[in-house]
Amino acid sequence: MLEIRAVRTEDLATWLDLWQGYLKFYETELTDDVTRYAFDRIIDPSSGLDGAIAWQDGRAVGLVHWLTHQATWSRDDYCYLEDLFVSPDARGSGAGRSLIGHVRNWAKDAGCTKVYWLTAETNTRARVLYDQVATRSGFIHYQLSL
Repeated sequence: MLEIRAVRTEDLATWLDLWQGYLKFYETELTDDVTRYAFDRIIDPSSGLDGAIAWQDGRAVGLVHWLTHQATWSRDDYCYLEDLFVSPDARGSGAGRSLIGHVRNWAKDAGCTKVYWLTAETNTRARVLYDQVATRSGFIHYQLSL
């Protein structure tokens, strides 16, 4: 059975395992202090950054992080699903769909207008799921590093 619940202080080691898997998937490395700062914000209810872990049969199989922000095209906030990761051995189990659903329900309860996220063009397996649960916006992502 799959259970999704908010990240707790005592989840640090479990969260770190999932987080490192996520960073490895995206071929990214972060310093320990940035990683710890992220975790501390996720467990701080006043930070505006939320997170949840998916548990299946007592084992952590995925994580999701999200935040809300004001928008110029809506009177209500948008919800940005920033990070989503499911352990390779749990992919196809419904954990990813459930984590997205968890954020959707949270955002709806919070009065948000929409939930949106980005993914790599090469993330083909996840994109199959995303095409089933959401509408592809057609926008192309650009960024400026500072």
